Amino acid sequence: MPEGPEIRRAADHVEKALTGRPVLEISFAFEQLQDYQDMFQGAMIKRVETRGKAMLIRFDQGLTIYSHNQLYGKWYVRNAYNYPKTNRQLRLAIHNKKKSALLYSASDIEVLKDEEVEEHPFIAKVGPDLLNESVTPEELVERFKDKRFRRRKWSSLLLDQAFIAGVGNYLRSEILFCANIHPEIKPDDCTEEQLRKAADACIELMWRSYENKGITNDLELAHRLKSEGAKRYQYRHWVFNREGQPCRIDGTEIIKYKTASRRCYYCPTCQAKTSSSGK
Repeated sequence: MPEGPEIRRAADHVEKALTGRPVLEISFAFEQLQDYQDMFQGAMIKRVETRGKAMLIRFDQGLTIYSHNQLYGKWYVRNAYNYPKTNRQLRLAIHNKKKSALLYSASDIEVLKDEEVEEHPFIAKVGPDLLNESVTPEELVERFKDKRFRRRKWSSLLLDQAFIAGVGNYLRSEILFCANIHPEIKPDDCTEEQLRKAADACIELMWRSYENKGITNDLELAHRLKSEGAKRYQYRHWVFNREGQPCRIDGTEIIKYKTASRRCYYCPTCQAKTSSSGK
């Protein structure tokens, strides 16, 4: 599943391709949306926003197209009416004279009036989007201590889109490693230093991944490994997808386990289960 940084990059491409030129045509695969198609002809796209893994395409006539890629959705930006060769099913197509933005395989697409957006079930409950709004580390620390979240294990908490929008499997493992937090402890078990490290890591790694096409590892180390011939999967992350390999900090073997049927990776020494405070 694409995570927040991947959706934000897709939104950037869609926005660049579609803003500034009137819509020639929009087509929806879902029958219940097809009555809207004519309403978009000639409309202008004002901006493209993200809320975690959801995308909001804002039009000047007061309508918004909401989409969520879920597991398999994928955006393509192509020259106008130039469709890719793919076995995926086209769900949404937006065309102007120069470009087409094409959404394949996604099943969660809606047309909303602007005033309905904040009441949408996903948007109404989603947590802060660190790539779309200004959130400070101090505000995140307070969120970690909130009674809604503080007694939940980090391994499940970070995947809850109501906690922080856009964090998925790889960001979860990477954030906890950088904060020296074991995946199975709770915010309540953490020291103030760990909570601050977690807040800093949430912001820093979300932006690092967005700006560097999914890389969350130390950038200097990633560039050095790449120059030495390492493949992308070998230099991309600190711990994610590195089961059995040495920790980049102390050489301990990286552990992989499953929680809620999803992979999680950690270093058992850098992320010891007992905090330094003895909690």
